[in-house]
Amino acid sequence: MKRTVFILLVTALILSACGVAAAPTQRAFDFSEGAPAAPMEPLPEQPAFDSGENAVGGGFQPSAVERLVIQNADLSIVVINPEAKMDEIAKMAESMGGFVVSKNVFQTTIGNNLRVPEGNITVRVPAENLEQVLEQIKADAVEVLNENRSGQDVTREYVDLQSRLKTHEQAAEQLSEILEQKTESEEVIEVFNQLVYHREQIEILKGQINYFEEAAALSAVSVRVSAEETLQPLEIAGWRPAGVARDALQTLINFFEGFVTFLIWLVILILPAGLVILGLLWVLWRAFRFAWRRFSPRRIVKDKEPGERQE
Repeated sequence: MKRTVFILLVTALILSACGVAAAPTQRAFDFSEGAPAAPMEPLPEQPAFDSGENAVGGGFQPSAVERLVIQNADLSIVVINPEAKMDEIAKMAESMGGFVVSKNVFQTTIGNNLRVPEGNITVRVPAENLEQVLEQIKADAVEVLNENRSGQDVTREYVDLQSRLKTHEQAAEQLSEILEQKTESEEVIEVFNQLVYHREQIEILKGQINYFEEAAALSAVSVRVSAEETLQPLEIAGWRPAGVARDALQTLINFFEGFVTFLIWLVILILPAGLVILGLLWVLWRAFRFAWRRFSPRRIVKDKEPGERQE
């Protein structure tokens, strides 16, 4: 009985091994539904992802490329003529190899129903000239209300996009070679669909890479330009509350300034000098008192009386 069971188990194992050996090979790139595709050659192995500190997707190292930083700036200035200033900014950007992104001029109403021009302009200029551009914009401004600069390091994202682009280009190249070897329509369609997918990804990645490169090469400068009249104080029937408040605040500042100055003089000069003077007066008083007691006529008389009695 035991021998029979053993023979049956061995027979079952042999039949299972034969079935596995006869199973069809898994087909590559079989992502579509419908009719099965013929076996295809595998793509070349891609470089493994390095999870180290200096690794970015695809094995690229950030240290191997120049750092990519996107720099932008925002300004809010007050000028005499907003429209002329915006034209000046546009011409300056074009002369440096940049361009105008947007420009908007509008009217705003201030006190006494006075309408004055204002505007917004955004330009792109070479990143290496950003500091010079900001200085020129602020050069003839009546007042700079706000200035903000920002920088974004996109080196890691940029290198990762390059790695993904290389992977898709290698896959597209291999698929093109495979497509030339296929003759059956089903196989050609399947390989062609995969090739189209990788080419689409290549175009998307190239667009993202170009965006990073252009954004890093050309800095965006946004400027809000206001007219000088917007700084005029509020006036009601000849009375300017802002002026009165300013005068009161200035008087308060002058008071504290004078009080602090007095305390400084008191601690540094008056008190030490007073102590020195008081010390000298005390010494002189003690010396005068000693001399008075020593050489006073009454003292001399008292010293002579005992001698006279002895005689």
